This record gives sequence, C-alpha cells and structure tokens, in this order.
Amino acid sequence: MSDLKYKRIVLKLSGEALAGNQGFGINPPVIKKIAEEVKDIYDLGIQIAIVVGGGNMWRGIAGSQMGMERTQADYIGMLATIMNGLALQDNLESLNVPTRVQTSIEMRQIAEPYIRRKAVRHLEKNRVVIFSGGTGNPYFSTDTTSALRAAEIHADAILMAKNGVDGIYSDDPNKNPNAVKYDELTQMDIINKGLKVMDSTASTLSMDNSIPLVVFNLNKSGNIKKVVQGEHIGTTVKGK
Repeated sequence: MSDLKYKRIVLKLSGEALAGNQGFGINPPVIKKIAEEVKDIYDLGIQIAIVVGGGNMWRGIAGSQMGMERTQADYIGMLATIMNGLALQDNLESLNVPTRVQTSIEMRQIAEPYIRRKAVRHLEKNRVVIFSGGTGNPYFSTDTTSALRAAEIHADAILMAKNGVDGIYSDDPNKNPNAVKYDELTQMDIINKGLKVMDSTASTLSMDNSIPLVVFNLNKSGNIKKVVQGEHIGTTVKGK
C-alpha cells in the first residue's frame, strides 16, 4: 500500500450514477460495473466506505416543491438511499467483497445501525462499509453525510464520483461551452465562487476537518483506481 495516495476513503456515489442512461431506478449493468471498479481498489488494500445518494428514486426537495411536508419528503429520500445501498452490497458480495451496510435510521432486520467504532472496525477488517440513510436527519444532503462520515472515520479523502462530468467547472459544461475546468481549488473557493459541487454545510465540514475532495468522472473505467494511486485526474479540492 506504500504507493497509494489514499488508504482510507469515502466514495460518494450519486443515486443518478446507479441509474445510468435510463435516468431512473437501478440499472443492473451499471451498478455491476461500479461494483467491479470498487473491487479493483479493494484488491489494492484500500479501506473503503461508500455513501450513496437516492436521487435515482426520490428527491426530498422535489417532494416538498410538490406540496409535501419537507421533513416527510426527506425521510422518503433516506429510504431511497438505503435501497441503493442494499443493491450495491449485493453486487459487491457477488464479487466476493465483504460488505456491511450501516443505516442512520435503525432497520435491524436488513442492516446494522450506524455506530462509528463498529464502522472503523469493519474497515480495519477489510470490509467495505456502505453508509445509508443520510445523516438520519431531514434538511441534510448525502454530500453532508459524506463529509460527516469522512470526519468521523478519519478518512484520507472524499472521492466524489460524478456521472459524466470530469471535474469542477466554472459553469455547467453541458450548457456553457466556455466553462473553465479547475484542476485545483480550496473549499473556500467552492463557497466563495458559489460552485455547485457540495452544499455549503458539506464544504464547511470538509474544510474544518481538513478533508480533501477529489471530483472525477465515474463513467471512465479505472478512474477510481487512478485517484487512489495519486494520478491527477478531475479536480482536487484541498481541505483548507
């Protein structure tokens, strides 16, 4: 492991990444490919925690815009992340990668409740830990969950895998052909420039705990492995 840049990571996967081009739900070939990418870095000896979103199933803010009470809408979103976490667990274990799902909302029949010391112990025993259910509180995104869990387990970095976007840009590159890609930023740059990478709570948590963030394209095979090996791809956001 001496040639690896990051030895304990939090991998942030959006729910949309699991949907692939179909845009909704879980796309079996896509989630299988993601599991294979995770196995590649697992085989290097990386300690891996994963936070998965739920946007492929439900978005709490969208529910609230339709008239649903925001807290209720957010809880539905948390359940969506748990469904995604279980699906990812199944695909990883089909590749003989030992995995534990921990939820911030207790569901003892299907997953462990989140306990920080137990999560760290799983990582030390080379089990992949999937954190589902967000923070367990409404009004907080899974980006914030990533920053919070990364701080709690003392992760070396947060790897934010984007669906088709190869880093952080000054504007949406799909809409603005003049958008400029950044190779390196600070968390304060993210906040000051109003860049839509993580929400401000997540950026502040990462900055306060000096946790670097790497934003890269998930759709290009081998990118997760390149990041942990120190190859410069995507955009690196310094912890301070």
